[in-house]
Amino acid sequence: MSNDDLLRTVTEKARKWLDKKYDEETRKEVQAMLDADDKTPLIEAFYKDLEFGTGGLRGIMGAGTNRMNIYTVGAATQGLANYLNDVFKDLPQISVCVGHDVRNNSRKFAELAADIFSANGIKVYLFDACRPTPEISYGIRHLGCQSGVVVTASHNPKEYNGYKAYWSDGAQMIAPHDVKTIEYVNAITDVDQIKFTPNKELIQIIGPDVDNDYLNDVKKLSLSPEAIARHKDMKIVYTPIHGTGSMLIYDSLARWGFTNVIHVPEQDVQDGNFPTVVSPNPENPEAMSMAIAKARETGASIVVASDPDADRIGLVVRDKEGNYQLVNGNQIVMIFIYYLITRNVELNRLNGTEYVVKTIVTSEAIRRIAEPNHVTLFDCYTGFKWIANVMRDHETTARYLGGGEESYGFLAEDFVRDKDAVSAISLMCEIAAWAADQGLNLYELLIDIYDKYGFSRERGVSVVRPGKTGAEEIVAMMKNFRENPPKTLAGSPVTLIKDYADLNMRNLKTGGVLKLDFPATSNVLQFFTEAGDKVSIRPSGTEPKIKFYVEVREDMADKKDYEAIVRKADAHIDQLLADLGVK
Repeated sequence: MSNDDLLRTVTEKARKWLDKKYDEETRKEVQAMLDADDKTPLIEAFYKDLEFGTGGLRGIMGAGTNRMNIYTVGAATQGLANYLNDVFKDLPQISVCVGHDVRNNSRKFAELAADIFSANGIKVYLFDACRPTPEISYGIRHLGCQSGVVVTASHNPKEYNGYKAYWSDGAQMIAPHDVKTIEYVNAITDVDQIKFTPNKELIQIIGPDVDNDYLNDVKKLSLSPEAIARHKDMKIVYTPIHGTGSMLIYDSLARWGFTNVIHVPEQDVQDGNFPTVVSPNPENPEAMSMAIAKARETGASIVVASDPDADRIGLVVRDKEGNYQLVNGNQIVMIFIYYLITRNVELNRLNGTEYVVKTIVTSEAIRRIAEPNHVTLFDCYTGFKWIANVMRDHETTARYLGGGEESYGFLAEDFVRDKDAVSAISLMCEIAAWAADQGLNLYELLIDIYDKYGFSRERGVSVVRPGKTGAEEIVAMMKNFRENPPKTLAGSPVTLIKDYADLNMRNLKTGGVLKLDFPATSNVLQFFTEAGDKVSIRPSGTEPKIKFYVEVREDMADKKDYEAIVRKADAHIDQLLADLGVK
């Protein structure tokens, strides 16, 4: 399509939004884009429809078909309501749980969703204020709902918001329900199809009672209460980074027995503009800088953080020189899995049915920890809906110990089916107390894990390509990697390629091809080298970027060599990325 054709198309779509069926504020915003000399904002707002994908909606807020607003959220909710009314037509009363984070317009969108569900005869349990995403997953199961919605854009910048849809098991939807819901949402082609007038009798406000039940269940995860009692005054800095974590995490830590939790007051303020950070992502050193400064000031043992919807955990530990170091997402999962397995062994609780779950892009170190301890490891696609799918498949036959992914998400319980920073932060602080009983801090514990199970180093790189041209560039990049795969990486031959788009695994040494046993295809490509390195390439499903996940192996003969091995591994990763053409 030529630029002139594209402009004519988006102009025609935009003019429909000047109709009186749209509210005055929206009409003014659209008219301003139509009148502006620079048509880029108009094109970006209307060149496509914001897609209701398998994870729901996520996009920049504003007027337009490609934006998060009351009409795109309304269409998503109406489509989901229609699907629920068809699937559960024999139930006397269908119910959903609705929650939201601290973002601008999140409460507005959550109340809108509640109104539309109720207008369609569906009972709504609506949280009285913002809540961590995992509590909505908990609420769906706890209240016996058929579905649920969380209005959140997780750790995205302040311009974004999102809409995550869940099924009756408290997990984000997979086939067939995700595909069918998308069909029903796509069938909403006109604002007149959306039922905006609520039935207030069907909306029930919930809050403290569910909070209490949830926190009581989280407390039951504790495996080392005696260690906490001995180290209850351990200095812990926690920051919610302006998000929902402040609603429950301070309370949870107190219930677990910790008495010296230090605040970062400026970041306790719930604010969708996230005023103290560039991006509210605990993966980023910048987002953790104020908490680290507070730790230096107070001499804290560890720093923990949660993202705006409190499903991801950030962690900073002290090294042997007293410097504070960020722990990456793979290492966080390693620490959790090591602790859960080791502590269950110590308590003589393993019965042979235990399993853990990781995503395919997460460190293979998890396998090296699980298998020697006779704990089954399941690999799955990126996203906790796939971890939840493994849990669903083994609900009555095996015992779940924990599951995680490299993007700073972990789930230690089975009564929630999404990553959970409330339980993860509480449990990580317990691990710090347990390690202290052994004369170790978490940094030293991490080195011990590497010493016992082998060293690896990981790095994630995201190449951002926004807008229409960016999306096309990402498609071209994936096509090129498939058609022209690297022969060597960092000097080591590529020996295995896994392509989840066609579920083929090609052994380049033997020429053999095997089928991967996965429940669906996915646009992910992996290269494995003779040296034991792994590269995963995956376009994001929710953001305009392509992600590269790199893991390299190095020999660590002695624990005292740890820092030198880290530097060697980082240089190894630099070379590997250069070979891929990634800057």
